Amino acid sequence: CQLFGYVGIEAVLDQMKIKTMKMGFEFNIMVVGQSGLGKSTMVNTLFKSKVSRKASQPGQEERIPKTVQLQSVTHVIEEKGVKMKLTVTDTPGFGDQINNNNCWDPIIKYINEQYERYLREEILITRKRKIPDTRVHGCVYFVPPTGHWLRPLDLEFMRRLSKIVNVVPVIAKADTLTLEERAEFKQRIQQDLKTHAISVYPQEDFDQDPDDRALNDRIR
Repeated sequence: CQLFGYVGIEAVLDQMKIKTMKMGFEFNIMVVGQSGLGKSTMVNTLFKSKVSRKASQPGQEERIPKTVQLQSVTHVIEEKGVKMKLTVTDTPGFGDQINNNNCWDPIIKYINEQYERYLREEILITRKRKIPDTRVHGCVYFVPPTGHWLRPLDLEFMRRLSKIVNVVPVIAKADTLTLEERAEFKQRIQQDLKTHAISVYPQEDFDQDPDDRALNDRIR
């Protein structure tokens, strides 16, 4: 029979690339932090487009929610022929109350629900050709630029969430600090995380390959 092209081991990579480019990628990111720390601005700057939800300005009709409410916005971004379905999940109301006890519970519940939904689809006998991936791939946590140590709320949140999702701590509005203050604040944050045994991205479990280990050390 007539073949459509060359058949060989080196052709497998090209076939996988064509298939992946055709299906596209999915990336789900969650941003967590108090109001006014620039979460929407950072996400929009990171992806060079307005992909985050409209920033809420507390007025007469729109107030800060009393409990943590999760809001997701999905966009399809295309760059140089590569399509990516980006979902940004915001958590308005986190850390804005006087009593923030257990304010992380709705976030943990949401992340676990996405894992369970994906698992239910994966264990079906007649699975879909492409399972919708709603799992949270990364959680960006915005640390207020106090210049001091991490707050108990920050430590407790990252301690709980680091067990179920990749947590990336980010110093919010870092341009309000001098270079010396920012460097010192980074050291204090790293010392706090080490003292409380909090593992943030990239974890040491990802250091199996020497090249990956060298890259992760640079990120750390």
